Amino acid sequence: MFLRYIFMIVRYNNTKVPDRKIFMRNNKIFCKKYLLLPLCFFFLLLHICMISVYAGQENSTSGPELSAPSAVLMEAETGQFVYAKDKDTRRSPASVTKIMTLILIFDHLHAGDISLTDPVTTSAHAKSMGGSQVFLEEGEIQTVETLIKCIVIASGNDASVAMAEFISGSEQEFVTQMNLRADRLGMKNTHFIDCCGLTDSDEHYTTANDIAIMSRELIVKYPEILDYSSIWMETIIHETSQGIKEFGLTNTNRLIRTYPGCRGLKTGSTSKAGFCLSATAERNSLKLISVVMAAPDYKARLKDAAALLDYGFSRCSIYEDNTPESLPAIPVKRGLHRSAAVQYGKTFRYLSTDGTKITTVNKKYIHPASVNAPVKKGEKAGEIIYFSGQKELGRIPVIYSESIRIRKYTDCLKDTLCTFWC
Repeated sequence: MFLRYIFMIVRYNNTKVPDRKIFMRNNKIFCKKYLLLPLCFFFLLLHICMISVYAGQENSTSGPELSAPSAVLMEAETGQFVYAKDKDTRRSPASVTKIMTLILIFDHLHAGDISLTDPVTTSAHAKSMGGSQVFLEEGEIQTVETLIKCIVIASGNDASVAMAEFISGSEQEFVTQMNLRADRLGMKNTHFIDCCGLTDSDEHYTTANDIAIMSRELIVKYPEILDYSSIWMETIIHETSQGIKEFGLTNTNRLIRTYPGCRGLKTGSTSKAGFCLSATAERNSLKLISVVMAAPDYKARLKDAAALLDYGFSRCSIYEDNTPESLPAIPVKRGLHRSAAVQYGKTFRYLSTDGTKITTVNKKYIHPASVNAPVKKGEKAGEIIYFSGQKELGRIPVIYSESIRIRKYTDCLKDTLCTFWC
């Protein structure tokens, strides 16, 4: 067909001008169909070019340019992901592993199993750790709080193992607890071999997604960790058989000095893992977690983490219902009391990620006209629906703030007697 088209074009061009009307009259199909092909082809090319330009624009605004192959950005309060790049690929986390170690340490602190002032004795195994360390000696005693500083600030592998042995008796048992904790958090692509990330084993892995999950667990559940991770320099005292000497700790996360609002969290690097970082920063009540894995060098790691945070702070705003009004009680039939008090089940938060700030919010309270006893404290009584214009932002439960049992015959008798005698 293409050759026929060329042939007809040549014939048309070679036809004398007076005879072209006859040519066109005898070749109506050609004139109506084939002469339109160049025009159609032109518009097709134009359409493809426009799509390519539009796609290029979309890619350029879909997120920051990063050198790291895996990265995520999460808003800490809601747990919502704002940006993700290859977030589920399993990679070695290096010392970012210590975030889970710290979660377990603070789990035991808050459970009352250990205290910040408890003495911890360094074992030979803990002393033998290579990589980043604070040079603990076998038999050296440090407090739990001092070892937390050594882990968070200086990324001490020896301090991590010392704490693991103190809590669980052995590093292996502690690592078992780390993996169980990861499972409970829904970290489906994570498995730990040690408590510090020093290993090069292929069986020690996690993802950018899972690092964000455990980072959120640590800073939201135990916000006091930021008091440690925001320390730039600290001094500890080594007391050993060789005498007493000071040892300086310097934070491995330079963002706490260079990025406004950054207060943590944990760096990591090995030849296998590349350069990793979980960084957290807060501005105007907006808390962000940026995770970078396998960056080519430490400068790229810091640059990528900062770029993610910049992206989040420029696009995200959070609406939080901090002053909810009181809710009317719900009538209770056949109960010891005639109504049950209710309350908000949790604080409502909504994250806007398109650069717009939510200012006007309306609420709708959905609840039954009445309920039958018994009513149990903490059970769902209804829900609050939040709207911005016609758009539903989300819902939170309304729960009973008291329990009401069924009214018994003896209760009725007591009330009757009280009416006459009280």
